[in-house]
Amino acid sequence: MIAYRAFTKRFAGHPAVESLTLEVRAGETLAMLGPNGSGKTTSLKAAAGLILPTAGEVLLGEPGRPAADAAARRACSFLPQKVAFPEALTGREIVEFYRALRGAGGERTGEVLRFASLNGAGDRPVHTYSGGMIQRLGLAVAVLPDTPVLLLDEPTAALDPAGLAAFYELVERRRRAGRTTLFTSHQLGDAERLADRVAVLVEGRLVGSFTERDLARRLADRGSMRARLEGATEAVLAAAREACPDARLEGQDLIVPGPSRLRPPVLQRVAAAGGVITSLTTEEGRLDRLFLELVAEAERKEPPC
Repeated sequence: MIAYRAFTKRFAGHPAVESLTLEVRAGETLAMLGPNGSGKTTSLKAAAGLILPTAGEVLLGEPGRPAADAAARRACSFLPQKVAFPEALTGREIVEFYRALRGAGGERTGEVLRFASLNGAGDRPVHTYSGGMIQRLGLAVAVLPDTPVLLLDEPTAALDPAGLAAFYELVERRRRAGRTTLFTSHQLGDAERLADRVAVLVEGRLVGSFTERDLARRLADRGSMRARLEGATEAVLAAAREACPDARLEGQDLIVPGPSRLRPPVLQRVAAAGGVITSLTTEEGRLDRLFLELVAEAERKEPPC
């Protein structure tokens, strides 16, 4: 549905994205993560047909057409990171304008205003709106046409709780309908909650792409178990290290990092060595730690200037 093929974009000779090859399948929700300046917005704008590749190509739709083609652009809707509307107009007037522009049915105005949870503020001027309400109005405009592809740049950055609820419901509804959603975010929780797949960009390069299963496995490998021992000894630690070489003692606590499958054999060996466990806690891996690892790894690989 969206295909980046060695997509490269440079501005005044400076690379924003380098050789990005990535596919977003029909019906998939993909979160594109990365630090500031990693090329997320540039990649999203290329999919929306708003910028042209310096090299490579970006295809959109079924069948795949260059994203800048009119037919491809009709197949998608795009919400920029920062939205701005004429402040003298009401929310309803703004939605009506864009509804006519996109050729949506007249009933869509009321539907998207209700979706945006503006709580009766649709007939108030935009200058009376809070930042969260303006962002929700932007979401309402973006979903006016029921397009196969929805592109959202940092959609939750300024959303209040009501807006977040509307956004989560929107993405889930599109997934059930087999629609494709590509969004960028700094909120790792959004990716964990909503995405079928996560792609990580650093310095304009793709450094990781994970399905839900891949991500669960990678996070499981970064979990740990903490066992409080009565009378922790070096003999007990040596026994634990037979199953997990990275096990260590912190005072009276035995720390067992790594996959959960290591934990039962560690506990068996600890008990056989005479260790008495008085309490046990586990902590599963977190996406933010994996993200930071990928960023650090990519930065180490960057060639010196």
